[in-house]
Amino acid sequence: MITILVKDLRQRAKDSTLIVFAIVLPLGMAFILNAVLGGAGGEFKARYAVADADSGAGNAGFVGQVLEPMRESGVVTLRPVATAEEGRALAQSGQVEAVFVIPANFSADARAGRPATLEIIGSVAAPVAVQVAREVGQSYAAGLRSVQLAVVAASPAGTAPDGERAAQLAERAGSLPMPISLREDASAVRRQLDITTYYSAGMAMFFLFFAVVFSISSIFDERRAGTLTRMLAAPISRPAIVLGKLLSGVLVGIVSMAILIVVSTLVIGARWGDPLGVAALVVAAVLAATGLMTALATFARTAEQASNWQSVVAMVLGIFGGVFFPSAQLGGLTALGYLTPHKWFMQGLADLAGGGSPQAVAVPVAALLGFAVLGGALALARVGRMVHA
Repeated sequence: MITILVKDLRQRAKDSTLIVFAIVLPLGMAFILNAVLGGAGGEFKARYAVADADSGAGNAGFVGQVLEPMRESGVVTLRPVATAEEGRALAQSGQVEAVFVIPANFSADARAGRPATLEIIGSVAAPVAVQVAREVGQSYAAGLRSVQLAVVAASPAGTAPDGERAAQLAERAGSLPMPISLREDASAVRRQLDITTYYSAGMAMFFLFFAVVFSISSIFDERRAGTLTRMLAAPISRPAIVLGKLLSGVLVGIVSMAILIVVSTLVIGARWGDPLGVAALVVAAVLAATGLMTALATFARTAEQASNWQSVVAMVLGIFGGVFFPSAQLGGLTALGYLTPHKWFMQGLADLAGGGSPQAVAVPVAALLGFAVLGGALALARVGRMVHA
């Protein structure tokens, strides 16, 4: 078995087709998808402009208390403009996503309880950033409205407080703590891979099924060349021949996955998670792919037939496993993803996202090993059909 393994590894190292399917294609597809779709799932960033036609304290309150903290946290960038027309031109040209237009007398009107309008000019090319700007403006307006209601409620019925009294009441109302606070519990939120890691992992898992095929198809090549007859004539058991072939596929799969992980991390910034957890997932995924592809090959008569069947099965499993797009987009067929190793591999990486420990991947690794045992047992049971003179 070791002799067969070493011989196959020497042949695999010289096989340019294997290198293409195991390394070049998955890396190339990951780079392309990350370049095309990399901005779709990143952190929210927006470029806003502010047209200030008011010099009152209300403007300072909105800009200083709302927009400036957002800028300091890196969520948005702020660009002052002289007029609303200048801001509109920037939005139309795509230089900013939205413009906050603060009109004259905005502060005085807001303090006096008169209608005050905060205008937002948005770019049609950035609906998410525009919606965020709208929500920010509406939240600020709701805060002013709540203060005004508190001032009226604290005043005697039928009377309006004077300016000084109203200012005192407004200050007291504004200093009160929020009656309801929101607290996020991250333990109840499913972790999710970023776009770069998602496509790097998806392409690695998809092409893994093609990489392990080469070791399996070599059995057919040995039979066609006549060397399989020589091995069967020697004191070598058929399971030893198959295991030697499969071990070469397992090692090739692990090495190719390791290369993909290292290169995607260093070049495009993929974040795979805890190394121990990732290693467990990789080994289990390689075993699952090898077991399933070997079992499928035992039903084929020729190498060409086995390769065609394996390509179709690899494509179908990849689609339902969510390596090209999130499996949730399959609607009612989403549950079928759990019948694929791809889904469990991607879910395991998602569980590692955000600092998950290796214990977080126990269930995905067990599921992948289940595929490996199922496929391997079926392959060994039918080994005589594939390994014959």
